[in-house]
Amino acid sequence: MREFVAACVQIAITPNDVAANVAKGITWLERAVREYQADLVVFPETVTTGYETGLSAEALWDLVDEAPGRITQDVQAAAKELGVYVVWPSYRRAGERGNVYNSAILIAPDGEIAGIYDKTHPAPWERVDGGGWALVGNRADVFKTSLGDIGMIICYDGDFPELSRLLAVKGAEIIVRVSALQRSYDIWYITNAARAYDNHVYLVASNLVGPDAKGNYGFGHSMIINPIAWRLAQARGTQEIIAARLDPDPLRYITWGSHSPQNFDHLEDRNLDLYQEILKEARSRFEPGKRFPRQK
Repeated sequence: MREFVAACVQIAITPNDVAANVAKGITWLERAVREYQADLVVFPETVTTGYETGLSAEALWDLVDEAPGRITQDVQAAAKELGVYVVWPSYRRAGERGNVYNSAILIAPDGEIAGIYDKTHPAPWERVDGGGWALVGNRADVFKTSLGDIGMIICYDGDFPELSRLLAVKGAEIIVRVSALQRSYDIWYITNAARAYDNHVYLVASNLVGPDAKGNYGFGHSMIINPIAWRLAQARGTQEIIAARLDPDPLRYITWGSHSPQNFDHLEDRNLDLYQEILKEARSRFEPGKRFPRQK
């Protein structure tokens, strides 16, 4: 990893208006590069449409496109013109009509798509087998870039330590979390900080602000956290950009502002023999107030 500037663009979308949201995204992308000299610009989850569209899976498929395609092509051109990496989240078509993924698309400075991640833990009501509209992703790749090795997760994915740990074991130095999170700030902060500190990675978390088509309201507060769980930047609950310079040697010291050496490595210090039983089905001992039973 080299030293670089990461930025989160936190904007409100126009529900279900792909063209308007792409145009707005490009305007804010240009600002992030011009005003913050960003090398990596991260947008929130489902920035082309909003999270809940109120549409069937078939109608959502019609609204969006494949990647590359209408949902990405203008952003790809802007990334190339600006010479910047962009994480551009969108629903995208996946084959036949009605098959849709909730995706994070990594665009390189040459305008090409460097990687796509499909949400592996859609919310219970979001996933097709829970009566929703999104397929479940089945890959967790780490993408090598000139900035460093980047993994991506999407919103509810961040509640699962196993996924971020898998990305770290695969070599991720930066984990990007794109979200349209509507739960509490406390949950948002603690999961971001824990995933960064658990795995000694940078966590760049961009959260949507404002309502989607169903009136769900994203509260923003995007943040950038370093591998010792220190917030380098945090947004408010409005449209804005935050940015931070990421140090390629972040584990020199045990805490921010100290010269006491770091002496932990959360990957090397694992007790692997103890964890075998994790890989089995389970349920919480406490019953949730509402569930969405998976359909066969």
